[in-house]
Amino acid sequence: MSKKIGAKKAKLSELGRERDRVTFLYLEHAKLNHQDSAILVSDSRGMVYVPAAVVSVLLLGPGVDVTHRAMELIGTSGMGCVWTGEQGVRQYAYGRPLNHSSSLLEAQARLVSNSKTRIAVARQMYQMRFGNVNVSNLSMQELRGKEGARVRRVYRDQAEKTKVAWSRREYNPDDFDSGTPINKALTAAHQALYGLSYSVISALGASAGLGFVHTGHDLSFVYDFADLYKAEYSIPIAFKITAKFGTDKDIASKTRLAMRDAFKESKLLIRMVADLKFLLGETDAKEDVDVLNLWDNQMGLQKMGVQYQEIKADDPI
Repeated sequence: MSKKIGAKKAKLSELGRERDRVTFLYLEHAKLNHQDSAILVSDSRGMVYVPAAVVSVLLLGPGVDVTHRAMELIGTSGMGCVWTGEQGVRQYAYGRPLNHSSSLLEAQARLVSNSKTRIAVARQMYQMRFGNVNVSNLSMQELRGKEGARVRRVYRDQAEKTKVAWSRREYNPDDFDSGTPINKALTAAHQALYGLSYSVISALGASAGLGFVHTGHDLSFVYDFADLYKAEYSIPIAFKITAKFGTDKDIASKTRLAMRDAFKESKLLIRMVADLKFLLGETDAKEDVDVLNLWDNQMGLQKMGVQYQEIKADDPI
């Protein structure tokens, strides 16, 4: 008779909400296993226990070996899991975390499938970035132009503020080390923001692929969502770290740690959860709903788990 190992599976109500979790944890060259209700991380320096229900997303870099039981715990606890490249600067795959409600996904699908509601959401996303500038009557072409000018201004202002040399954004996904220090820092900062955005979107049950501005990619909505916060987080932090550490070979790691600290100190997760629900018009949506209904085009939602009787052809409907 086999002996049962570890703690029993937690109930959904016992898991930490996405908004209350630690933002992210980057790991590389380590082995991940499952012990009780924690992820056991071990490397040449020793071991550390990571409580599964309090981390939003794990960024797994090169050299990470994950056991099946560790992935089982990650899945049941709702922890996001992103496989990244060296120094966390590329995103290869994503392990979808726990979610039980489709309300946000259904709302997102309705909004993105109608051109009028889609542009309304897109305008709202731009409005969140432009502040007091009214964009309610601008076309997508006009919005793209204003956004391009805004981002260029943000780069220029940060360069002047930090005294970091700046020409333009350059990123070679196949050769990270060929970039300038500021471009390396920007790449690392943006990737950290993408990972956190992906985790929030998936944990709340929305789709990463149904974008309103970006389209045609399985991460379209991740790029939409992350763009809301770049001017406030990833861009200024990248310039600040570059100004402080210059040509340091670990600039990507230092940038990533600075992003993590900024996420925590500003409680960005709480804001992201509220922003996502606001954009999709589902401000009352719950994160821990576990409801399954049957769809009916005439009678509305019907209860699941009921043994329904057959309706005869001459019975009134």
